[in-house]
Amino acid sequence: MQKSKNAVQRSRDDKLFYSISYAFAILLTLIVLYPLIFIVSASFSSANAVSSGRVVLFPVEPSIMGYQRVFENERVWTGYANTILYTGLGTLINVFMTLICAYPLARKKLPHKGFFTFLFTFTMLFSGGMIPSYLVMRDLKILNTVWVMVLPGAIGISQMIVTRTFLRSTIPDELLEATQIDGCNDFRFFTMFVLPLSKAIIAVLVLYYGVAYWNDYFTAMIYINTEEWYPLQLRLRELLIASQMLASMEATEDVMYAAYMQRVADLIKYGMIVISTLPVMILYPILQKYFVQGVMIGSLKG
Repeated sequence: MQKSKNAVQRSRDDKLFYSISYAFAILLTLIVLYPLIFIVSASFSSANAVSSGRVVLFPVEPSIMGYQRVFENERVWTGYANTILYTGLGTLINVFMTLICAYPLARKKLPHKGFFTFLFTFTMLFSGGMIPSYLVMRDLKILNTVWVMVLPGAIGISQMIVTRTFLRSTIPDELLEATQIDGCNDFRFFTMFVLPLSKAIIAVLVLYYGVAYWNDYFTAMIYINTEEWYPLQLRLRELLIASQMLASMEATEDVMYAAYMQRVADLIKYGMIVISTLPVMILYPILQKYFVQGVMIGSLKG
């Protein structure tokens, strides 16, 4: 079969470059993918198989004991519900605040736009510190509530700047002027034109903020003392510490049983990693269609 006349003939240097690029991409994929496969396989293997190092790629002596130990603790389910609440509510607030701040700054006719941008960027360089922030939360009477998890970080400045650049690049001022001729105000233009045309950057914001809230445990350690509001990460941390402490206590009485409990603690650790990362791994494939587009356009200087 003859080659198509339109086919591009690659030189020897091009073929060498593409071969090295493909090999590097495959190697990098394996480096990233193997730890994930290993953790999942170890979480479904027996404690003896994990501790003896027999788990390499696939589960050995399949078992769900690690997941049973995690989920039989009712506080884990409470932590799961709290984390879903924090992630959903916090992401909604953050996306809303980011959009309503980025849209005015993206318009060329906004008075004193440089001054307002300076005020936003100033907060990226300077903050009051942990103790003053704690005192502020105490005076606002939001300690040990859901609001202390979502209000202090209600807007990310770096995400706001990316969103502003995206809106400036994709929403021309001529479109606003054309709609204003027909009597459209700014609020209606924002809801009917800006939001539908900003699906890509909204998906990026949802992923950024959602992952940040899902993995956040430091905020809860500082501001939450009531166990009923603990997020999943703190619950899993407590469970892991309790399992390790139980193994160390049993070591003084029964060495064999202590070794077994240590193996179980390792198995629980792998199960907790899978449980805590599974929602994020499910979310990314859903939003990845918009993710690359939003990041690329939003990172370009308008």
